[in-house]
Amino acid sequence: MGTVHRPAFLAAVAAVLLLPASAAAQLFPNLPFDYRQGHYEVVSGSHLRLSGDVQINGETFDLSADQVDIYIDTEETGSEGDAVAEGEPGSDAEADSEGQDEDGGAGNREPEDDAEEDAEPVDPLANITARLVASGSVVYSGLDARIAADRLEYRTKDQTAVFENASGSINLADEVDRSMFGTQEPDMLFYGQRIERLAPRTYRITKGAFTSCVQPTPRWELVSSSFTINLDSYVMLRNAVLKVKGVPVFYIPALPYPIPEEGRATGLLMPTWGNSSYHGSSLSNAFFLALGRSQDVTLYNDWYTSLGGMGSAAEYRYTRGGGSQGNARIHYLNEHEAEVTGRGGTFTRQARKSYRLTGQTRQALPAGWMARGQLNYFSNIDVQQTYNHNVFDASNSSRSMSGNASGQIGRYQVSGTFDRSETFFGGTHSAVYGGGPRVTVGQGKTEIPGTPLYYSLDTEYVRLLRASRIRGATGTDVVDSGLNRLDVNPTIQFPFTQWPFLTFDSSAQFRWTYWDESLEDRRQVPVGVGRSYFELASTVTGPSFVKIWDTPGSGYSERMKHLIEPWWGIRRVSPIDEFDRIVRIEGIDSIVGDIWQYQYGLDTRLFARVYEGGRGESVAREILSASITQSYYTDENASQYDRNFRTSFTGASPTHWSPMSFVVRADPTREIGATMRAEVDPTYRTLRSISAEGSYERGGWFEVRGGWSQRRFIAQLPGFNDKSRLDHYLNAYTSLRTPNNVVGGLYSFNYDFRRGHHLMQRLLVYYNAQCCNISFEYQVYNFEGLGARAFLPNDRRVNVSFTLAGLGRFANVFGALGSGVN
Repeated sequence: MGTVHRPAFLAAVAAVLLLPASAAAQLFPNLPFDYRQGHYEVVSGSHLRLSGDVQINGETFDLSADQVDIYIDTEETGSEGDAVAEGEPGSDAEADSEGQDEDGGAGNREPEDDAEEDAEPVDPLANITARLVASGSVVYSGLDARIAADRLEYRTKDQTAVFENASGSINLADEVDRSMFGTQEPDMLFYGQRIERLAPRTYRITKGAFTSCVQPTPRWELVSSSFTINLDSYVMLRNAVLKVKGVPVFYIPALPYPIPEEGRATGLLMPTWGNSSYHGSSLSNAFFLALGRSQDVTLYNDWYTSLGGMGSAAEYRYTRGGGSQGNARIHYLNEHEAEVTGRGGTFTRQARKSYRLTGQTRQALPAGWMARGQLNYFSNIDVQQTYNHNVFDASNSSRSMSGNASGQIGRYQVSGTFDRSETFFGGTHSAVYGGGPRVTVGQGKTEIPGTPLYYSLDTEYVRLLRASRIRGATGTDVVDSGLNRLDVNPTIQFPFTQWPFLTFDSSAQFRWTYWDESLEDRRQVPVGVGRSYFELASTVTGPSFVKIWDTPGSGYSERMKHLIEPWWGIRRVSPIDEFDRIVRIEGIDSIVGDIWQYQYGLDTRLFARVYEGGRGESVAREILSASITQSYYTDENASQYDRNFRTSFTGASPTHWSPMSFVVRADPTREIGATMRAEVDPTYRTLRSISAEGSYERGGWFEVRGGWSQRRFIAQLPGFNDKSRLDHYLNAYTSLRTPNNVVGGLYSFNYDFRRGHHLMQRLLVYYNAQCCNISFEYQVYNFEGLGARAFLPNDRRVNVSFTLAGLGRFANVFGALGSGVN
């Protein structure tokens, strides 16, 4: 093998130092960097010293300093592939020195082969590596970081480095979503007594601090005895103290601070603190575990510090191709025995354990089939109604589960379903209803060849679930009213749409139904009953009246269209002799026979081609619609079972006329929408029920939503003459934030006019600094409707959370600080 001779190497070094840069580049094309300096000094054969505004430019780094010492190592490969340094024992250089006599001739060495004499000359810089030691105003710039230090030691071979008394920044623009850092650049700032560059994307910092708050005076920082920054995953801190404006806030034994890939990375989420007059103080934590791009797990923990207790939860989410996705959560709550003061005394809250299971899934199956599932099950209704912050969850007294699989077999659609729901009335009574299993086989509307007719078929088998459950000290008493039902319903339809201003839609159907239990003397007995009937129906729409006009002087629309459509319907059901023997559980069990039903209605719609975003292109929009409808029955009992009207199943007296229904909708722009519904009693000519809802949104910084509903008191009408069964509610939601989202908040409430108090009020405000966020929530929840099941008449709740740039927040399992914090 060839040898590297020291005189040649020194000559090369001298040429680098003395010749112009272009000449040096020609002599040393493999030098691992270029440089400029004011002065140089050859300290030894392998040690160069550059001083006076030194600038070094490498392929992957730039370096500037007052002085740089360059220690050059030259290596070559041995027979085993190991590098043998010049002058070390066993090297070729040593062998040459020992094998020469005083005259420079060879001693007793054997002559080398002729092939070696013809070997190509060895480039003395072919395997040069350098160790740079920089001092004085050191600034290092790499592909991923910029660091200033008092001293730097850098090795070009493996690109490792050691910085003394250093500070720096790492840019994460390619690692994270900029929205996680507000208006700031997505950078990390850090400093330390010692910073080691262990690999191109890994740094270890000793006795230093870290922050992602990029401003001259960071608002917060995490001070740690040691931490490692891995740009491909996270920052791992040990013995860390969070300081906010220099003030220690809390101590963290260990914290993985995530550097997310595509916005997702494993790590702890910031904790939230809460206080409740009913449950005492609490501290909530969460840990997010990314299992890849399509699934993740979040672990929750709630510690109730004052009254005692612990809650734990785990949530799994996934998404797949083809519309498959789902989530599941399990929550376990262990409450300790505690003394609670309220309602004029001190009460003992008994220790109890409860759990809740929630989830939903949608999964694509082979052959085009689809499976769906839903679960909302809890073991204790009192826990749900006293802990939940979301008014929907807190007021929901039903637990349910369902599963479904559907697909196509030939020309038939097949579906199998299991659903079970249980609704609680107080803490001891409940009613179960649902279907399990429910199997349907149907054929969609199919044209009958050679005719203008269409044929369809629906068949169903179901085990109807219905039971009353009463829980007592000795157990649970169950009254089971479930039964089996089989239903077959073929239909022939004749649509006539040849005239654009007048259409007819007629149908004839036969229905056969069998129940394996029936009623005798108002008692349910295991004796089957069957029912069959024919139904003829026809609906006429029109004549339609249309007016179209241009609006050239309007800044709102280009053109408008007004449509008025009256419609009429007639329906005939043949006699049903066994109506009084049928156990009425679902709508098809309540069909009244031997009647003629007449319907009428009037629809009016206003359309416009609205300018959206200026006077450019316009889009078609239905900006206003209104409808009115009513039915007449030859058998007045049918008015109690008409599913087309909301107040039919309220126990009102039978009448030949249905209530008159009004529906009005307005959507003049994308930002404004409103709906009103009302039903007027046909006998007393007064409102049975009325509801209205609306929303307005402006530029993403302001939003308001509201809803109002009332079931009105009618003294002479059963079902409406008992005020305890009526309701009158108002709910509203308002959110407001500055255009740059620095400050924002929301206020919402639910008010019960009948009882004269708020069911819930909630105020949430937040402040987004340049690199951190603090959120404050105050809520008052009224427990008067729970009676003795709640020790206090209301619960006042306070929750506080803060976030750091790049480190997320969360809503706990009961919804604190959820929905509304941006």
